[in-house]
Amino acid sequence: MTLYNIALIGFGGVNRALAELIATKNPLWERDLGFRLNIVAVSDLYLGSVISPNGLDAKTLVEANFAKGGFGQLSGGSAEADNETIIKTAPADIIVEATFTNPKDGEPAVSHCRWALQSGKHVVTTNKGPVAIAAQELKALAKANGVHFEYEGSVMSGTPVIRMAEKTLAGAEVKGFEGILNGTSNFVLGRMEGGLDFATAVKEAQILGYAEADPTADVEGFDVRLKVVILANELLGASLKPEEVTCTGISKLSPSDIENAKAANNRWKLIGSAVRNEDGTVTGSVSPKQLPFEHPLAGVNGATNAVSLNTELLGSVTITGPGAGRIETAYALLSDIVAIHKAQTAAATKEAA
Repeated sequence: MTLYNIALIGFGGVNRALAELIATKNPLWERDLGFRLNIVAVSDLYLGSVISPNGLDAKTLVEANFAKGGFGQLSGGSAEADNETIIKTAPADIIVEATFTNPKDGEPAVSHCRWALQSGKHVVTTNKGPVAIAAQELKALAKANGVHFEYEGSVMSGTPVIRMAEKTLAGAEVKGFEGILNGTSNFVLGRMEGGLDFATAVKEAQILGYAEADPTADVEGFDVRLKVVILANELLGASLKPEEVTCTGISKLSPSDIENAKAANNRWKLIGSAVRNEDGTVTGSVSPKQLPFEHPLAGVNGATNAVSLNTELLGSVTITGPGAGRIETAYALLSDIVAIHKAQTAAATKEAA
């Protein structure tokens, strides 16, 4: 059995959910996956930071109702978040990066990942920013330091679109993709089809927790654009930057647009897509599209996400699943750790042989 010491950078919904899983699932993981996880450090802008070389009790971390700076009350803790010190000095094998997404330059998450990889520590992240903006640099840094940079949860939360395309569909020759990659916009479009105007549908999404107080990134397609960049670069071998992907959101769709689509047996969806052109270049876009009811993405409703991969050998293969959620996204982090464990185990076996 392997014990992985982990440091959590950010202790909001996702990393807190991972701590919940650690508190209850470690015996199961030891039996079925061959490893246990031990939290040796946490850093959070609101709560502060704490290092405990022997490990912090996951159940206590989750259940304690810490006030602002509350980690300062713990042994080895501080009321201030010191991400750099935690990442560089904590006795962690794996850094779990789950801070906020900055779509402009990926910071501070890019630096978090860079510090970790330079320190010889694996990184798993759900953060779109560093993957969309600095994946090539970070992957090269990981390789140079003999560690892994994993980011399955950056596109469809716990739904394994990247690994499924790269591992399960290896050899199928992915030529392009189109997908519903934002649950908020998909929910809003569904409610507009049900008769609400755009503003009322967005307000309902906010009340239900699907939309942020400022929904711009979701409804104007900026969130999807980052995911298109990640998938295009990962699956199609592109080198796209976010600004190279054309982007139109759903805010200008009117009730009459929705009704006209229904009359034609079509349904509006915000589609993120990319295709490899005949000259080898890759073109990406985000825009609302009318899909016929029989289209595999037309029936994807609510906050669900889906991607249809266009392959040479299998035709269209559609992957559908949760695109958000605390536990679902925490599962993506677990799946990344599983991938690291399998790679480490295979390398050790090869070395022993």
